[in-house]
Amino acid sequence: MNAQDAEQAFKAAQKAKRQERLHTRINKAAKYFNVVGLGWVTPILKMIAGEDVKAQSKELWRLLGVPLVAIGVFLVVWAETAPMVQTSLGNIPGPAQVWEQAGNLYADHVREREKAAAFYDRQDKRNADRLAKNPEAEVKDRQYTGKPTYIDQIFTSLKTVFMGFFIGSVIAVPLGVFCGLSPTVNAALNPLIQIFKPVSPLAWLPLVTMVVSALYVSDDPMFDKAFVTSAITVTLCSLWPTLINTAVGVASIDKDLMNVGRVLRLKWDTTLTKLVLPSSLPYIFTGLRLSLGVGWMVLIAAEMLAQNPGLGKFVWDEFQNGSSQSLAKIMVAVFTIGILGFALDRVMSALQAMFTHGDVR
Repeated sequence: MNAQDAEQAFKAAQKAKRQERLHTRINKAAKYFNVVGLGWVTPILKMIAGEDVKAQSKELWRLLGVPLVAIGVFLVVWAETAPMVQTSLGNIPGPAQVWEQAGNLYADHVREREKAAAFYDRQDKRNADRLAKNPEAEVKDRQYTGKPTYIDQIFTSLKTVFMGFFIGSVIAVPLGVFCGLSPTVNAALNPLIQIFKPVSPLAWLPLVTMVVSALYVSDDPMFDKAFVTSAITVTLCSLWPTLINTAVGVASIDKDLMNVGRVLRLKWDTTLTKLVLPSSLPYIFTGLRLSLGVGWMVLIAAEMLAQNPGLGKFVWDEFQNGSSQSLAKIMVAVFTIGILGFALDRVMSALQAMFTHGDVR
């Protein structure tokens, strides 16, 4: 082999190594793309990297083309059939009307934020003028009291569901661990779990409302009573999947692993952190995902029934409003609730993949 052939062989080997490293990186990234719902990016990257275009095109069609076609068919069927359904508020709105109202709701949010900014500018100017005339003058900073916009209500609902979910998780995970480790604790708590698990938020809400009104009394409360009521209702209805899945995960730990811990005379806290929790994490995160989904559904119902601020109240207010645009706005809320529910599930999936180092769908 002459020098030129050797150089070409060396370059070919280097190129093959680069291709192999690139494919390895793409395969690693594919796990994260799948978790966040962007699995269709992987075939594109593989085609760019030089893999079989035909095979990757089929995979891209399956992951991206088919869902887009399905969505397109759904929109066409919706647009064609919506005018056929007559209600007391008019026809069911089609995609175009819903999209228009989504734009109107966002425009209302922008206008309300501009009003709030103008209010605070006037207040700052007035206070500055008063202090310029009299440095010892007492000035007051008042909060803007404009109506909450649709975007504000979205963030209110998200804040409430995360608070309720957090409280429920703090209660459910330790109880689930104790139930999984101790058959006695499991036997004691299982009847209560089975009794309270099916209870609807519509049954919990009046009790929670009365208890919060009686106990949460303060001249300067940290949280509004409506927020506390909704959060506790979410907690009471959403903690059960996490509790049950945690108990199952802990109880299913390999007995040999636990026996090794006993032989090594590990402390209880070491056994918990080094053996029990790592082994049961997939079950715990599955429970957390289910709990967050349940909490999101419960929250909308609780807000609607109790007229607490949030997306549920927005839907009920529009239903009561009865204007020609109400149905379209309700449809906007329906899609918002669904999209946010999907996003919350993807967030939990990403966290599960991060902490368990496994493939999550």
